Amino acid sequence: MHHALETVLLLLAAAVAVVTLCRRFQLPAMLGYLLVGIAIGPHALGLIRSSTEVAELAEFGVVFLMFSLGLEFSLAKLTAMRTLVFGLGSAQVVSCMALVMGAALLFGLPWQAGLALGGALAMSSTAIVSKMLAERVEINAIHGQHAIGILLFQDLAVVPLLIMIPALGRAGGDPWLVLGLALVKIVLTLVILLYFGPKLLRPLFHLVAKGRSTELFVLNVLLVTLGISYATSLAGLSLALGAFLAGMLIAETEYRHQVEEDIRPFRDLLLGLFFITVGMRLDLLAVWRELLTVLLVFAFLLVGKAAIIAGLTRWFGRSPGTAVRTGIALAQGGEFGFVLLALAASSGILPPVAEQVALAAILLSMLAAPFLIQQTETIVRRFIASDWMLQAMRLTQLAAKTMATSDHVILCGYGRSGQALARLLQQEQIDIYALDLDPERVKEAAAAGENVSFGDATRREVLMSAGLTRARALIVTYDHTPSALKILHVVREERPDLPVIVRTWDDTDIERLRAAGADEVVAEIMEGSLMLASHAMMLLGVPLNRVLRRIRDAREARYSLFKGFFRGATDDSLEEQAQPRLHSVALDTQAAAVGKPLADLDLADMGVLVKTLRRGGRRIDEPGSEEVLMAGDVVVLLAGPEMLSRAERRLLSGE
Repeated sequence: MHHALETVLLLLAAAVAVVTLCRRFQLPAMLGYLLVGIAIGPHALGLIRSSTEVAELAEFGVVFLMFSLGLEFSLAKLTAMRTLVFGLGSAQVVSCMALVMGAALLFGLPWQAGLALGGALAMSSTAIVSKMLAERVEINAIHGQHAIGILLFQDLAVVPLLIMIPALGRAGGDPWLVLGLALVKIVLTLVILLYFGPKLLRPLFHLVAKGRSTELFVLNVLLVTLGISYATSLAGLSLALGAFLAGMLIAETEYRHQVEEDIRPFRDLLLGLFFITVGMRLDLLAVWRELLTVLLVFAFLLVGKAAIIAGLTRWFGRSPGTAVRTGIALAQGGEFGFVLLALAASSGILPPVAEQVALAAILLSMLAAPFLIQQTETIVRRFIASDWMLQAMRLTQLAAKTMATSDHVILCGYGRSGQALARLLQQEQIDIYALDLDPERVKEAAAAGENVSFGDATRREVLMSAGLTRARALIVTYDHTPSALKILHVVREERPDLPVIVRTWDDTDIERLRAAGADEVVAEIMEGSLMLASHAMMLLGVPLNRVLRRIRDAREARYSLFKGFFRGATDDSLEEQAQPRLHSVALDTQAAAVGKPLADLDLADMGVLVKTLRRGGRRIDEPGSEEVLMAGDVVVLLAGPEMLSRAERRLLSGE
């Protein structure tokens, strides 16, 4: 009892320490768990001599991993991406498996071991790739969609491999007969579960949901998941397959998202244990003895696998640049590779040395993947000369569309928020030009006559082609702080006087974005709360003037752009005439205000407030009256239209 408790405490302490470091350096927690397993396992420090007890518990981690995969299974999504998933995805998995099986046979391994190795090395890391693509705002780019399509098929390919590998391990006679029997079992199991499952699950979840108990709901999810897994194991199939089917059945109900949230703590904890046991299996001495082979497999994952995927993507009619970007994104091993290796080793079809080589190579490739993906554009420019021409052609077309446009607003992102904003601005006769990375959305919107083009707004050349130097303002309409920071960096270098508005989810990044140069940051949660409060107060009989004052005061604390907008329930035409607004004035060397403190300009006496002073890369909010203005400063003023004109003349010409 005490020994088991010591083991659990050691695992938890090591996991907390290493995963904390991984979070700090923005690395996947999975790598932290693997490193913990390597360090405390029997082949390194030896703090845990046997992984048998932990492995039994960690097997449930694989169950919940497959359950999550089934929960994310979407027939509609697969249908929409069927060409990519079943065309390009299947070609990638089959090609990689065939190549690895051929190499395994050359090295004297049986074909069963080659099949297991091929399946493991064909997988890529969904966690790393999706995270990196999201951070680089490339999920909706063409190569991002291709990478996601291939990952979807890889996830599906795990299911038959989970059936085949144990069957091959149990094959005492004809392996094809064993595989045939396994196929019959899976077909019968699928027919029974998919026919009777929905008829039983939906009423069961309805009944449990009426109890309005979170504990009861979670218990029911665990019962369904483990119950179906147990049923498939009784049929001679794996627990993981049953978990996948359970997730797929629940995904068809209206409780899918609630289940996903409730099951996440169990899944993450047990998955952590699984990856720790994977690390414990790694023998560093064996890896050192086979270092050359490990490096060869590592090179295959980084170079060979990337080349295969790039070649297949090119064969499917995509440009060389898109093909190389897709290959680089998927040039690593993945989480399911560890699952298949562990299953193959426990089934007895994979020699220990081959398992050690594959484990080490996959781990190294996953460590290298984030750094490789970061260098994607450098690699593409270095090896694909035609990509420069293609990008230049797109930029030229974009520049030609915007050449006659000036004093317009650039919208970065043309999703729901961007399109709604565009309609409102166009009603005020304000020209807009939008940039978006979803090719389907851009195609449909452009066909309808909208001013939108395909382009990455984080890139300087794209923004310049969209008329950044002639724009009136720039608005980031989507919620992604890393992307917004890149856009702000470009804008502040090229147009320090340009007003920029950024959308974000909550108030976490407001100060960070404002420090980077955003004039205003609109937080969705805060605005939603303000609207909710305003409706509630009005329904409760609070006078309109008081409601508007409360909302105004709340906004002024976070959103200085709204200061002065809500002075009372006055007539619209009068309000428009007196409405304060922001205006940026850039001071050149000839400006009359250069060398003078703000106090000498008497702007406050005119009713003009100096909101912000930008000096180089520094931002000074509400500068003091003793602040001396310098050439290159950008002064952001807040006042009515007439006072703004007078203040600008005083700053520039001294009038």
